[in-house]
Amino acid sequence: MPHTASSHHRTERLDQDHDGIRRAARLLRQGALVAFGTETVYGLGGLATSQRTVERIFKAKGRPSFNPLISHFASADAAFAEADMAIPLHDMARRLAQRFWPGPLTLILPRHAKSRIAQAVTAGLETLAVRVPKGRAVEDLLRLAGAPIAAPSANRSGRVSPSTARHVLDELEGRIDAVLDTGPCAVGLESTVLDLSGSHPILRRPGGVTLEELQEICGPIIVADHAGAADGTSHPNAPGQLSSHYAPSLPVRLDATHAQPDEAFLTFGDTQAETVSSSLTLNLSPDGNVEEAARRLFASLRQLDQSASRQGLAGIAVAPLPDAGLGRALKDRLKRAAAPRPTDSAAPPT
Repeated sequence: MPHTASSHHRTERLDQDHDGIRRAARLLRQGALVAFGTETVYGLGGLATSQRTVERIFKAKGRPSFNPLISHFASADAAFAEADMAIPLHDMARRLAQRFWPGPLTLILPRHAKSRIAQAVTAGLETLAVRVPKGRAVEDLLRLAGAPIAAPSANRSGRVSPSTARHVLDELEGRIDAVLDTGPCAVGLESTVLDLSGSHPILRRPGGVTLEELQEICGPIIVADHAGAADGTSHPNAPGQLSSHYAPSLPVRLDATHAQPDEAFLTFGDTQAETVSSSLTLNLSPDGNVEEAARRLFASLRQLDQSASRQGLAGIAVAPLPDAGLGRALKDRLKRAAAPRPTDSAAPPT
């Protein structure tokens, strides 16, 4: 009988020791929802082979059913077994897996006719989103679970992604069965999503593996234009495509040289004192280190959002960030955080 979290059920917090990981794996096998840390963000895991369990993931997050999920595997062989590898880019897929798995790269591949992945995971698409995550605890967890685990970010849909177990509990306490506390996430941004289902590689979402790193193996890559994704006229063709996502409660203003009197300020690099006009300021990386900024982005957005709301401020201003490397992924997340919310437009709920 699968576990079912409810408002009367406290979410179990598990340590990342041997017993905690074994307990988390056993719960997953029983059909429970278990959040766990990866190198990217915390994921909300459930058996990808169980339609009922996957439907519970969508319900716990408040995620629209048309938005597909990523399935996580213990090995590349296990991931490729669910895909139809008789594709033009099969050699590229295997080279990418050899280079970047385990790691923050998701590949979109055609679904095998005999795939065990539940239809709810793919949101009716003929493709699968697969990855092998990195981290001692999550690698042990997937090996012990012995099955593919569907795992979107472990937060209420559309909100700021969680990079600690505390963030997960702040939003999903009582809605899920357990969280495996594996500490702060090392990368802090979701995985890169690369579509290999056609004749040319397409970057669907920038993330922890940079476009430049991918180009070393793939050569030219088409970068998808996400303008208007899921705007009510089209549904996402891969995870992480909704135009409004990763959003704090307060509005976000990008590429700001200074904050207005009623704004908090999220800065980057060696910020001159005269530009910091807000009493509420956080610097993603005073040294201008993009990797540090990525690790701190979501936690900093949460902190500023909560503090600014308490102080009665009206928004969050964000300083300019680099366009290349991991900066591309940072800017992608912030662009979505700043996008009009579903209540402001015709977009469906996220």
